[in-house]
Amino acid sequence: MLTKAELHVHLEGTAPPELVSRIAARNGLELPRQMLSSDGRFHYTDFLHFLRTYDLAASVIRTGEDYRDITYEYLCSCADGGAIYVELTASPDHAALVGMSDEEHWDGIARGIDDARRDTGIEGRILVSAVRNFGVEQALRVARHAAERPHPYVVGFSMAGDEAGFPAQDFAEVYLVAAEAGLGCTIHAGEWAGADSVRAALELPVTRISHGVRSIEDPAVVSELAARGIVLECCPTSNVVLGVYDSYEEHPLPALRDAGVRVTLGSDDPPYFGASIEGEYGICSARFGWGEDELREITRTAIEAAFCDEELKAGLRKLV
Repeated sequence: MLTKAELHVHLEGTAPPELVSRIAARNGLELPRQMLSSDGRFHYTDFLHFLRTYDLAASVIRTGEDYRDITYEYLCSCADGGAIYVELTASPDHAALVGMSDEEHWDGIARGIDDARRDTGIEGRILVSAVRNFGVEQALRVARHAAERPHPYVVGFSMAGDEAGFPAQDFAEVYLVAAEAGLGCTIHAGEWAGADSVRAALELPVTRISHGVRSIEDPAVVSELAARGIVLECCPTSNVVLGVYDSYEEHPLPALRDAGVRVTLGSDDPPYFGASIEGEYGICSARFGWGEDELREITRTAIEAAFCDEELKAGLRKLV
């Protein structure tokens, strides 16, 4: 089986409805109304509605044990599909909203990583994510907290949420704090806003862009991405399901790669979109005509762009 690696997946967004329901029952909670449709799937109508549904699902995740189970089950599913490494984007903001400390939050995720490694051999690391909708001051608190209380599995900093409403340039100080603490940096850009959003993100100390696909709208931005070796964490299924592009045939991932931009694959929020990391590799094969050599290069790029330490990278390279 082809080895795979994933750099773009939101941890709270990996939990399928069945697991969310199980966690809610364990915590003595009713499932939030209107979170699920009549067929048992997550219910949303557009991107901002998706964010609200995501928040509803995350609201029943209350303990470190919940995070352990979500992490463990997702990593094991990835390992079944050939993945050897996953970076999990986790949100301290969501944990804090339900009264969980950072220590309990990180400990739960770390136990999930350790247990999945024990049982499957897969490796995982954590990206701490701020939610841009919550504002600059809250993002700054998240970055400072991560900088002042390092955790061996927390290797990077990201920012998600409403990209169009909260532009990258507003968060320059936030990213300076994260970068000076030695955290690898990425940011959502070029998904719900165009190439100008990517251009603004490139003013920050980032080596990766989460999504970034709408950079294709400006050849100068594409050229800069290629020249600087910035890596795009591309999520084709997410983009098609949410309507960023109407079809895989219209998706610019092949064109970006042909232009010399370094690209990787991610499932984003798998159960919301019917995605998986194995599935994303399969789509690139079936829809874009990429063979094993091209797909293996995607994995190599992900390992080189990963925010983990060089010793772990060296071990992962041997598995590709």
